Amino acid sequence: MNRTLLVLAVLASPAAATAATWQPSAELGIVNTTGNSETTSINGRFGLKAEEDLWSHDYHLAALRSESDDELTANRYELGAKSDRKLTERSYLGAAARYENDDFSSYDYQATLALNYGGWLLREEGHSFKIEGGPGIRRARLAGTGEVETGALLRGFADYQHQVTDSTRFFNTTLVEATSDNTFAQNDIGIAVSINKTLALKAAFQARHNTDVPVGTERTDTLTSVNIVWTPAAN
Repeated sequence: MNRTLLVLAVLASPAAATAATWQPSAELGIVNTTGNSETTSINGRFGLKAEEDLWSHDYHLAALRSESDDELTANRYELGAKSDRKLTERSYLGAAARYENDDFSSYDYQATLALNYGGWLLREEGHSFKIEGGPGIRRARLAGTGEVETGALLRGFADYQHQVTDSTRFFNTTLVEATSDNTFAQNDIGIAVSINKTLALKAAFQARHNTDVPVGTERTDTLTSVNIVWTPAAN
């Protein structure tokens, strides 16, 4: 974990030294039921983005925690950092780091670092689609045995955004991290509807899949969420 946090700090340090204008965002969703059963679920995300003439940066912290009848049923957090240098109007080169800790996954943690070459297949007002990919490294620890896996990684990422109306945005993102030990894939699809200049309501469905898991462990986890999203009003 310490190595991964160091990687995130190294990626962040050049960005923090620039005069870029940072755009924060935060979202939160809470579900609480009482009666015959008591269930509490909280998921949240905090992000920071910035874009300059040559560089763009995207950092985030996401967390999920759920309890049912005083028993913990989900506990996960993720740190991510990504920085890209523009090569042309439609292409870029950069690096991405991700650290995930999940108490209910087949892995105690998964940490990845990859180089990226990417570009926009579609980039116009209110409509964009970009893909990126590149080699990297992965380090993970199996929850059942404590065995640590380290190996080469091939990372792929796709991001589709469509501003359907002035107040409604559709999105779909896909992340794939493939190694000889395991392939992790995550897809997020949903819609965000603006309430006012700073608040939006977001409904999303997330599917996460690991190809190599111990016997008795599900390969796929899903999360359906409805969150309130805050972003500061543009100046």
